[in-house]
Amino acid sequence: MSSFPTSTVLGYPRIGPRRELKRALESYWDGRSSRADLDRAGAELRERTWRRLAELGLEGLPSNTFSLYDQVLDTAVLLGAIPSRYRDADDPYFAMARGTEGLAPLRMTKWFDTNYHYIVPEIGPDTVFKLDAGKPLAEVREARALGFETRPVVVGPVTFLLLGSALERLDDVLACYEELLAALAAEGVAWVQLDEPALVGDRTPEELAAVRTAYERLGALRARPALFVASYFGDLGESLPVLAGTPVEAIGIDLVRGGVPAVDLTGKTVVAGVVSGRDVWRTSPERALAALASVRASRVTVSTSCSLLHVPYDVEAETGLDPALKERLAFAEQKVAEVVALAAAEFPGPAPAGPSVALAGPVVAEGRSPYAVRAAAQAEHLRLPALPITTIGSFPQTGELRAARAAVTAGTLSPAGYERRVEAEIERVVRLQERLGLDVLVHGEPERNDMVQYFAEHLDGFAVTANGWVQSYGSRCTRPPILHGDVSRPAPITVRWAAYAQSLTDRPVKGMLTGPVTIVAWSFVRDDLPLRDVVFQVAGAVRDEVRDLEAAGVSIIQVDEPALRELLPLRRAAQADYLEWAVAAYRRATSGAGDRTQIHTHLCYSDADQILTAIDDLDADVTTIESARSGARILGAVEAFGRGLGPGVYDIHSPRVPGAQEVEELLRRTLRALPVERVWVNPDCGLKTRTYEQVEASLANVVAATRRLRAELQP
Repeated sequence: MSSFPTSTVLGYPRIGPRRELKRALESYWDGRSSRADLDRAGAELRERTWRRLAELGLEGLPSNTFSLYDQVLDTAVLLGAIPSRYRDADDPYFAMARGTEGLAPLRMTKWFDTNYHYIVPEIGPDTVFKLDAGKPLAEVREARALGFETRPVVVGPVTFLLLGSALERLDDVLACYEELLAALAAEGVAWVQLDEPALVGDRTPEELAAVRTAYERLGALRARPALFVASYFGDLGESLPVLAGTPVEAIGIDLVRGGVPAVDLTGKTVVAGVVSGRDVWRTSPERALAALASVRASRVTVSTSCSLLHVPYDVEAETGLDPALKERLAFAEQKVAEVVALAAAEFPGPAPAGPSVALAGPVVAEGRSPYAVRAAAQAEHLRLPALPITTIGSFPQTGELRAARAAVTAGTLSPAGYERRVEAEIERVVRLQERLGLDVLVHGEPERNDMVQYFAEHLDGFAVTANGWVQSYGSRCTRPPILHGDVSRPAPITVRWAAYAQSLTDRPVKGMLTGPVTIVAWSFVRDDLPLRDVVFQVAGAVRDEVRDLEAAGVSIIQVDEPALRELLPLRRAAQADYLEWAVAAYRRATSGAGDRTQIHTHLCYSDADQILTAIDDLDADVTTIESARSGARILGAVEAFGRGLGPGVYDIHSPRVPGAQEVEELLRRTLRALPVERVWVNPDCGLKTRTYEQVEASLANVVAATRRLRAELQP
């Protein structure tokens, strides 16, 4: 059995340095190109990645980390876990990911505590697992034809089943993994990587027993590649001695988010994640080498802490960053170079003391008048009908808007000309909502490139990139800002556009803000202050904006916190402290609003049912929350929710248009769970990624369904 390479990464970005995969996917989805064109674009990106990793000197090249949509969905296809309703679709893979006109997609949620979204496997007692190893085998052969031997990467059996809430199907799934390992061995593959990030969370005795069963059984195979079980996003804790007691040859340990293990791993290779795959800061060689020296194992390989999927490609593509800041940054290419350099170095002695981090002060709770007082004042002031209809904030970002922003940057369109185009788009959005019959309007956010980046561009302490794209899901990418200094708001950010929209209509228009937790969660954040202190700085800036919106006559202000659940620590012992300060930060951000001003918040695609008590504690007057995509599962937990709630009735991450009957049924289910006076009607999330044709048809059906129910509810 060959030795594990001295340097590797657990995965690499796959969207393309210039978002080539995004464009290829959207061209295929729109019918402008063929599946062969899409596959060719994928092959070009894979070749480019392998060649570049080899040029940088990396020894262990991964394969099967590329995906046309999501690696968990790929694993479901690998194991044959395709629900029967999708099998006759023209393209079952994308039908599961995006849905079709007559078929809703599978549920989507966040990948542990990241802003990457994965497709949740749907596994039932009748699911028949059947291996389809075509993709990993094809990529091994593809790389070999280019002269590269690779290590296939697959989501591990325990994590896959935990994500699908189906651990009782372990025996059936292991049969597929055994068949996969045999096929890879026959192909001459030396090592396979099985990703088990679920093992860094709290695991029950039954789940730990499943880990032991899985890896003793797979390790017992006579003809198989060597097994590398990779963990990341935290400490393996009680899972580590279980894994260490199985025949696996290598174990991946995150030494950035977790500590050096006390377990003696003599007899194993430890793939030590000392270069962070989650941030953009350069690695301290001293700290990394000291951590490597502290690991007790037969062999230590240098690696990233997790896949580099979560960072941009290359900092050298950023010509507009301040040179002093740029010098501190490392994107994917630079992190690979760090791994290679560390692998070539000699490991020193005991670790030196780490950098000092200021201690956080006590949490100071801030708030508004009691909810009952505010609700009465808002009802008198706003006079909304039963089941008020609204949207989450954004409307479609047209090509014309994106071109106008690019023209301003290029100097070919004046700021005044751009503002006129934004005003015209706002008026278009307002008139459309009036015509459709919505009750609480939005201005559509045409001036915003992204719900976090837009605020970062107007706050001190942030820098933004030109090419720092990171995949969020499918073809959706973001450019996370870099939060590198103290945060403050030098001037109002959104007031000009919200006030203009309100001047166009007698109906209330929501002011739209991103909350402090989400701004921080979706940025690359400085590491010299406690995260809580950074969030509180941002909360102060958001509070200033809330006060200015209210002073400008905006009566409803939405402060979104879709990342509230995302940042929840993976270990239960740390969760209560996080929720305490995250809730306090939100209440600080909204504490300046008067009783008549209705505060909304929004959460989506992050298993929010697990933290409903904390969401209630945010003390927003209305919460809009994803529900349609997840089959209304949130409704099983909302009975005790004490204020306005809008479980989504329209899944905006799919191009399909929901029918009025479908929306009506979702609303009836909501009314069985909540009293009518607390129910709002809205989509799951913003409409930015949809077309106007899809949006208009969908919202017309939402309004029609709501009006039918209102008619029934009238005495």
